[in-house]
Amino acid sequence: MDEERAEAAAVDRHDPRPSSIPSGDGSVWADVSPLLEAACTDLPDGELIHGDNFNLFAAMSALEIMDPKMDSGMVSRYYSVDEAIENGAAPVPISCDKTGDVQCTIDIMDHLLACEATWHKGHSLAQTVFSCIYLLRPERTSSHALLHSYSRIIRATCKAVVSVVSDARTHEEEDLFTMAYGLPLIGEDEKCLSMLNAVEETIARQLRACKAPSSGRKVIEDLEPLQNNLALEEGYCKAILCRLRFRKHFYHVLMCLKRPQGRGLQLARKHISSCLSELEIIRKSTEVLRSNDYGTHNCGEDKTTASGRRPVGFDASINTRLSAPTPPRSIKILSWSEAVEYFVKLLHDLDIICSFSLDASLEGILQFMVQFQKSHPDLVSRAHLQTLLIQDGKLYGRDPIFAVIAKAAGLPEIVRNHDIQNGECLVHLGQLVINLLKILSTNAAWQRRKLGKIVQDWRVIHIQLELALRQEMGEESGISADQNGRGDILRQILIWVEEQTFWIASRFLMLGFELELYSPGEYCMVYWYIYVVLIKLAERMHHKMSFTNATAKLKGKKKKGSTKDMSRDFQIPASVLFLQSYICLAEGLTMMLAALKNERMLSQSPSPFNSDHERFIQHFELLQKAGVPDHISYQSFEESTKNARFSTLVMYNYFKDAQRIAKEVKNSFPNDPERQSELRRIEQVAEHNSIALTVLCRLGSLDSSLKVSFDFSHHPYFATAVVKRS
Repeated sequence: MDEERAEAAAVDRHDPRPSSIPSGDGSVWADVSPLLEAACTDLPDGELIHGDNFNLFAAMSALEIMDPKMDSGMVSRYYSVDEAIENGAAPVPISCDKTGDVQCTIDIMDHLLACEATWHKGHSLAQTVFSCIYLLRPERTSSHALLHSYSRIIRATCKAVVSVVSDARTHEEEDLFTMAYGLPLIGEDEKCLSMLNAVEETIARQLRACKAPSSGRKVIEDLEPLQNNLALEEGYCKAILCRLRFRKHFYHVLMCLKRPQGRGLQLARKHISSCLSELEIIRKSTEVLRSNDYGTHNCGEDKTTASGRRPVGFDASINTRLSAPTPPRSIKILSWSEAVEYFVKLLHDLDIICSFSLDASLEGILQFMVQFQKSHPDLVSRAHLQTLLIQDGKLYGRDPIFAVIAKAAGLPEIVRNHDIQNGECLVHLGQLVINLLKILSTNAAWQRRKLGKIVQDWRVIHIQLELALRQEMGEESGISADQNGRGDILRQILIWVEEQTFWIASRFLMLGFELELYSPGEYCMVYWYIYVVLIKLAERMHHKMSFTNATAKLKGKKKKGSTKDMSRDFQIPASVLFLQSYICLAEGLTMMLAALKNERMLSQSPSPFNSDHERFIQHFELLQKAGVPDHISYQSFEESTKNARFSTLVMYNYFKDAQRIAKEVKNSFPNDPERQSELRRIEQVAEHNSIALTVLCRLGSLDSSLKVSFDFSHHPYFATAVVKRS
């Protein structure tokens, strides 16, 4: 029924018949009320029209006609860019007054910075950066060297960002980010820097002229000042120069990051440092720009220029017709101060990427990516991280994926060129590793959803490798030495695949805390599931290391009297002990929460919508489908926790074990500040929870006024119990 109305409205909107309601030159309106009333009586609610030339997509589009938020024809001030120019929306020169011209140009620069930051946050390029009419008609600014050079570097920068985000395919998160809508982005790469450098040199000479003593000004007296107020000349020159130099260095950063195999990272860091310095100068230019009374000031927090003035030459609705395939969105441009903060953070994130070692192992890369995500990097920096890691199907564009897998699995270097890598199963495994790195480059919400799905693919690969190993081993009597080598390779890769599968599962579970997907009443089952996953992960990690050491000793030469080496075989590796501290925390929290629940000390109201079993399925269904771990169900969770009481917990304090292990293993990571910091957090959580558990065990059954709550003040994933009297 609504579609019928929409179709009628769409047809009659351009009806050439005369009407008593004029609507501008060359267009008229017709009253379609009788037609709509007839359509309403003919179609029942929910029925759709299926016409030859009116499909579902057209129906959904037509439904929004006359809605200002969705109909591109409703809110446009100008019908076209040419009409906006004819009406003086983007004059060239900008002002007949020189001071006004310079001030307006700086305001345009600042507003473009705010628009660019807003675009990076996921909004349409057409409605942000290219809401600037000067960018849409590049040829019009050729007589204005400053504005023209700045416009060209902006377009070239946008093109570079679109390219890297498209290559990384992280733009799926923000579907409009890479859509250029035919905007003028092409052909800016080569000449934009030379033109910008020429303008920069001219203004730098003018700045030197301002600073020169009066006796030396005769040499440069042919230079024309930028604006009329000579007292402000130096301030304006500095304000323009820092903006031009920021643009130049930022463009160099993007170009250096594009160099293959990370060859431009060191140079990119130098340009990042220059960008940050120029941004600091840009911040300090606010006082000079506000000292002039030209234009109207806006001192509110939403101002998009350093001066607080409204910029000339922008119209947010000018490109709405270019956005026709998708409805125009209602956009609030970031303020100027927010834009500066955004670029400061972006540059810091890019600097972290550039400082990362290109010789890191796969385990080190995964650890770095998880740590990098904690700073909540935006789309552009994550796209650069992904394109650095994955180039031409290789790690850093140079290391074959099988060699990376072999190194991660603890295989000897000679195996990394083994012909086994050409097998279908291992080719598929290589693609899964690439996909995992790409997934870890997405935002937290996308990452968790995709990790839940990819864990099933890793489980399938595990099954295929098991079958391949059985087939390879065959009848023991018929195995040659070469085949036996293949069996060892497959066995070790199989162990590593299991380890990675449980690592993915643990990351999936931890991200639930970051995204606040768990309610306090669900913490018990979540920590129980984390506990069983981490147990399996630690087992596989230890198994892999033991297998690697055993293989190395069998193939190497044994030293006489190697009792010292034999004693080392029984030592647990530091990385496994690190996991063990997590395991103790998870188990301790599970049993504490279970005891609180069983003794009715945790205030929580039952959900009216679903049971604990249903919530268990909702949170862990993807892991359950993949069988990670095997034979784990809601019934096994209930069996593990139903007998938990404080009278039994008093006999064994898991938190003290976690605290002890964290202290002991800290010395094993002297050159890893992130691990050191994480171990300190584990110690804090364990210490506070140990005290809380002691209090509950002593007074829980005697003092009914005790109330327990949990917060994440010391660790983002492991809660700290807070015991108070009500």
